[in-house]
Amino acid sequence: MNLELAAALCRQFEGFRSKPYLCPANVATIGYGSTYYSDGRKVTLEDAPMDESTARTLLMMELEHTYLPGVLRHCPILATDERKCNSIVDFVYNLGVGRLQTSTLKRKINAQDWEGAKEQLMLWNKGGGKVLLGLTKRRQAECALLN
Repeated sequence: MNLELAAALCRQFEGFRSKPYLCPANVATIGYGSTYYSDGRKVTLEDAPMDESTARTLLMMELEHTYLPGVLRHCPILATDERKCNSIVDFVYNLGVGRLQTSTLKRKINAQDWEGAKEQLMLWNKGGGKVLLGLTKRRQAECALLN
């Protein structure tokens, strides 16, 4: 499955940082929001910077080997719809597979209730209990792929 749409959303909304930093969840992160390297090591704040090409490669590896399998495990219906699958892969890259696993969003997707799925996506736009414009825009972009 081609995950370029998901990767483009991730690059757009995560942004690129060459040096390790603490994300809002207080986790060491690098590149386009990566918290692990391809060899399984956790990112630390002491790690060397990475160039953008390396970050793009790492992002695609994570999408293909971690997030896509998680999405398809919980929402097998998406295996036949690349566009919709890319939307949900971006969602789980942002929030984690565990959030999908126990969500009403998963139930809406598996019932092919796409309007209900969009409504559920739009509920995930808060950080620290406050609506965040960046998350609202990200959820809107994900919703657009569910059309």
